[in-house]
Amino acid sequence: MSRHTITPRRGFTLIELLVVIAIIAILIALLLPAVQQAREAARRTQCKNNLKQIGLALHNYLDTYSVFPPSFVSDISTNATPGGEWSVHARLMPYIDQANAYNKADLTLSYGDAQNLPIKTMRVASFLCPSEVNDRARLDSSGVPDNYPVSYGCNGGSWQVWDNTTRIPGDGAFAPNSKFTTASFTDGTSNTLAFSEVKAFTPYNRDGGTGTSTRPTVAAEVTILVGSGGSNKADSGHTEWVDGRIHQTGFTVTLPPNSSVTVPGGVRPNEGDYTSCREDASCTGPTYAAVTSRSWHTGIVQSLLMDGSVRSFSENIDRTLWLNLGQRSDGFTVSF
Repeated sequence: MSRHTITPRRGFTLIELLVVIAIIAILIALLLPAVQQAREAARRTQCKNNLKQIGLALHNYLDTYSVFPPSFVSDISTNATPGGEWSVHARLMPYIDQANAYNKADLTLSYGDAQNLPIKTMRVASFLCPSEVNDRARLDSSGVPDNYPVSYGCNGGSWQVWDNTTRIPGDGAFAPNSKFTTASFTDGTSNTLAFSEVKAFTPYNRDGGTGTSTRPTVAAEVTILVGSGGSNKADSGHTEWVDGRIHQTGFTVTLPPNSSVTVPGGVRPNEGDYTSCREDASCTGPTYAAVTSRSWHTGIVQSLLMDGSVRSFSENIDRTLWLNLGQRSDGFTVSF
């Protein structure tokens, strides 16, 4: 009689398979946040490096022209640097490896001129934070790209940016027609903000003319100014890196970083800005602006100081300290 050897089958039982799947799921759940944190840390580092590059460009510009760049030029004949209402960013192009683009731009013409369309729609990586979620061109009413946004704004001061009648500049690091040198920063270049993060496609209110020389002290006061007149733009703030006006390529220290101001109609209505009267526009009154520094990095904004150093500031920074940092000659120095 023949004998058959019975070989037991080898494999996973259903319970064992479910246990393995559960363990894998737990490991993935534990690893994903760590991977995301590592990626965000890398983006913060790249963002910081972008600001450092802007700082180097500022000082190279200073070496070339003996002055820091103005936020824009209202009267070319009285300034040492070429270009009209082109932004600080545009003037720094030769110093951030964008000399070819700078040479193609015609700064004797408006940035809105058809000849300059390829420049103003150009994406400049050094001007964009890697964490910016709206890294895309702004489209015109026909769906055609007409501008590209920016993630870093220049410091326009504490509230009054410019007077359209007297042409007196504000108290920040940059202003229309300015010819600031290092001697202009009596508080010290290490105590004055140069650039800080801003978010692209922010809503803002403009040209209501309701601001006064009395600087708002809290965000709610700015929201009241927004509601008292002017025109609300749902999502076009900081979308034109070539435009030197404060709501496109600047910020002010009127409010601390990441402050909530309501401008109705946008996709992020609580991240709004306010400009009483655009610089060098049809209105004749002073330009008062609460254009807040904001960041996609949780709880902070990264900022460049006029000496070229970069620091991270908490959104909970003391308001007075933030105001001091935004003024070039207010008589207060800061200890870090």
